[in-house]
Amino acid sequence: MPVVNRIAAYAEDMKTWRRHLHAHPEIEFDCHQTAAFVTARLRDFGVDEIHTGIATSGLVAIIEGRGPGGTIGLRADMDALPMPETSGVDHASTVAGAMHACGHDGHTTMLLGAARYLAETRNFSGRVALIFQPAEEGGGGAGVMVDEGIMERFAIDQVYALHNTPGVETGHFYATPGPIMAAVDEFHIDIQGRGGHGAYPHEAADPVVAALGIGQALQTIVSRNLDARGEAVISLTQIHAGSTDNVIPDTAYMNGTVRTFDAEVQALIIRRMQQIVDGHAAAYGVTAALRYERGYPATVNDADKVAFACDVAREISGAEAVRDDFGREMGAEDFAYMLEARPGAYLFLGQGDGPMVHNPNYDFNDAISPIGASFFARLVERAQPL
Repeated sequence: MPVVNRIAAYAEDMKTWRRHLHAHPEIEFDCHQTAAFVTARLRDFGVDEIHTGIATSGLVAIIEGRGPGGTIGLRADMDALPMPETSGVDHASTVAGAMHACGHDGHTTMLLGAARYLAETRNFSGRVALIFQPAEEGGGGAGVMVDEGIMERFAIDQVYALHNTPGVETGHFYATPGPIMAAVDEFHIDIQGRGGHGAYPHEAADPVVAALGIGQALQTIVSRNLDARGEAVISLTQIHAGSTDNVIPDTAYMNGTVRTFDAEVQALIIRRMQQIVDGHAAAYGVTAALRYERGYPATVNDADKVAFACDVAREISGAEAVRDDFGREMGAEDFAYMLEARPGAYLFLGQGDGPMVHNPNYDFNDAISPIGASFFARLVERAQPL
């Protein structure tokens, strides 16, 4: 079964919605105009309930089926990134310093397309909970919505989401059971030394040399403390120290990111980082403080749900266009919080060649909106048949 015919008929409307959203991006929890636009469309479609103000600007809409049953959750993120746009498209951002560079405008549009179809046809039992979420790019809006009780309040049994992927053939789906995206943490290291003249380093306690030693040692954690099959990334991305060539500074600052899939690996990295920071501080005669901040957890697909979702995807795009064992991504995603709360699946949908996400020249491919909307619609009809 290809794209649902009724949804294919919405293609131009979906393009119009998506390009409006692209031109009016909003950041983190401040997605009020986007939520108002979504609410207006949902009212036009005749959904049964709309609950706004969740996680500041998020909303959940309910569509009732034609028989008793459970509730399936479908999620779309609404927020943009705090970056300028250089794409040059006619519908480019009209908001300085904000851009839909990750395709959340397209994710919102795909869920709106599915909502329109499901509200018209209601060829399913139970209920659908349409989750429109702010603050995926920062702030963990999914976690806030979970903490505010959406799973219990709307009796959601299972939950699903899609993300567009440039560089993958248009309309191709991929996923994997278990962890599909990494936990993302960040670390900060503040080194306090004793400054002095660059010509007399023996009279100083040099934080720059300490920072170099710590940075090199951090890179041995993955290569020398973890099994080679234990996937993890430690990237030191910032070192700031000093102001001129002949002055040894008092302080240095280091910052970076850690990506893991396994809680035991994460704990080992934290322990080794602390040991390295403490040991090097003593060795170089400085003081150093590690601040480790846990971010989004790993995004873990339920094996049965991802198998089911990929089977639905094959209906839409064909068997050859779906991979259910693609492997893991080192990126992170706050849908992880929803998958911690309920079983479900997170899939990627290819949108063809073009700039990658988080690139100022990126634009969502409107051709995949009917594909994603059809996937969501058939997911509901098959998960909760009449």
